[in-house]
Amino acid sequence: MPVPHDIAAETELWDAYAESAFKTDTEPAFCWTQYPGHGPGPELLGAPGKVLEIGCGTGRALAYLARRGITAHGVDLSPVMVEKTIDKWSGTGAVFRQGEVLEYLAACEETYDAIYSNFGAAWFTDPGKLFPLVRSRLDAGGVFVFSQPPAIPGAYGPQGMYKGGFAGKAMFTYRYSYRPPVWERLLTRAGFATATARVHEAPRQGHIGTLIVRATTRG
Repeated sequence: MPVPHDIAAETELWDAYAESAFKTDTEPAFCWTQYPGHGPGPELLGAPGKVLEIGCGTGRALAYLARRGITAHGVDLSPVMVEKTIDKWSGTGAVFRQGEVLEYLAACEETYDAIYSNFGAAWFTDPGKLFPLVRSRLDAGGVFVFSQPPAIPGAYGPQGMYKGGFAGKAMFTYRYSYRPPVWERLLTRAGFATATARVHEAPRQGHIGTLIVRATTRG
């Protein structure tokens, strides 16, 4: 059942997050997991010439790719975040734009070798709406990769999430959680030729792993 995303309210939530996201010094880095230096890196994207990150956040990953000669574009819902990423990474060549991801992809005329989401928009957007739009913006043989925490057993579909605990102003959004086979099925139904989803184990036993999903288009 669809949930009632309030884009204005969610923009306020991510603007608030952006105010704290740059309080520590950030350097370009690319890692799919929440554990620095653990797990695969940008090789999951293949050898792209042009990429788009949806929900690009602090822009660290795009800056990393841009410094390696890749045409790197990013879109984020938060105007505050986008302003900060432009200030931070203006010298890298990465391009940052503000927009709601479904609207952005629907209006976009550019295509990409790879589109990815690192704990970003793929976690917070209805996959039934998002995946066909991502597919339409990929070139032949293109790759879509995203990572996020795995679903809590028994808790599948859209999950409500408050910001900052359970006191204060009610700022919330929805994130989407499914078992790996369901992610694969959603992607192939959206027109992807292949889809694989797996949970990459945490570096310490008993800690939260990372769901990593990779889909490709026909070459």
